Amino acid sequence: MPGKTRQVLLVAGLALGLAATSAQAGSHGGGKKMEPELISGAPAALLAGQCAGCHGTTGNSIGPATPSIAGQNAELLVEMMKGYASGDIPSTIMGRIAKGYSEDDLKKIADFFSKQKFVPAKQPFDAALAKEGAKLHEKYCEKCHEDGGKKADEDIAIIAGQWMPYLQFTMADFLSGNREMTKKMKRKVEQLIKAKGEKGMQAVINFYASQQ
Repeated sequence: MPGKTRQVLLVAGLALGLAATSAQAGSHGGGKKMEPELISGAPAALLAGQCAGCHGTTGNSIGPATPSIAGQNAELLVEMMKGYASGDIPSTIMGRIAKGYSEDDLKKIADFFSKQKFVPAKQPFDAALAKEGAKLHEKYCEKCHEDGGKKADEDIAIIAGQWMPYLQFTMADFLSGNREMTKKMKRKVEQLIKAKGEKGMQAVINFYASQQ
C-alpha cells in the first residue's frame, strides 16, 4: 500500500506509527540523559538501545500506547522515522528524537529492529467483536494486510498483535486528518465505516489485538 507516510494500518498502522508517548528513551545508568546526537555513528545495537525505554530492548513494546517495531521492514522503519523528523507524521516525542540521527544511523537502527522477532502483545479483547472483525478484515483489509495483518514489507507494517490502544490512537489520527492515508486505504476505511460504522472499526481493531 504505497503512500507518503507508508502507512501501517493499522486498521491499522494501523500505522506502524512509531509514536512514542514517553520520554523514557535516551537515558542510561546514573540518571544522566544521553541525547541521540551524542551517539550518532555508534554501532547499531547501541543506537537501537536508545529506543528501549519506549519500544523495548528487542522492539517489543510493553506500553499499550507505543507500537512494537520488532520484525518490521527496515525500509518502512526508516521512512517512518524520516516522517517523524519532518513532521509529516504526528508524534509526541518521536519527532524530536528522530532529528538527532543521521540517515545512516536510522538505517542501522531499522536494520537492528527488523531482525528481531515480533512478539504479539498479551492484552484483553472482545471475543465477539474480534470474530466480526475477522470477517471485516477479510473483506476490507486483507488484500494489503495479508495473513491477517501479519505481513511486513516496505509499505506495510505488522498490525496483528499490536497494542489495541496504539491502533485506536493511530486510526483516530488517520480519521481526523492529522495523518495522511493513502487513497486506497482511505477508500477502504470509508467503505468499512459506511457499512458498519465505528463499531465495525473497533471490531477490526479487536481482531488484530486478538492475535496473540
